[in-house]
Amino acid sequence: MTLRGATYTVETLFTAYIPIYDMVKTIRVSEEYHEWLSAHKRADETMEETLRRMTRGPDPGDVAGLLTDEEAERAKAAVDDLRERDAGRFAAARAAFDGDEE
Repeated sequence: MTLRGATYTVETLFTAYIPIYDMVKTIRVSEEYHEWLSAHKRADETMEETLRRMTRGPDPGDVAGLLTDEEAERAKAAVDDLRERDAGRFAAARAAFDGDEE
């Protein structure tokens, strides 16, 4: 195709666009999650930047003081209990996978 004295081919017209489309992925999130994420989006951020920032975990300053000392201790104990139970399950699964009997 010739346009304004320049000759274009399919390759010259579309090659520049292919990398853009290769870099983009779509994910599905609930409307509720999208609204929550949008509410936390800063004016100078893209949604990707917001998502990256929000999924790295809360800033310690944002959660400081949410729990009383007693609640924090109970939460730590619950996490420790879950880890102990999981450790036993993982060891049993590992042994079963390896063919060992425990």
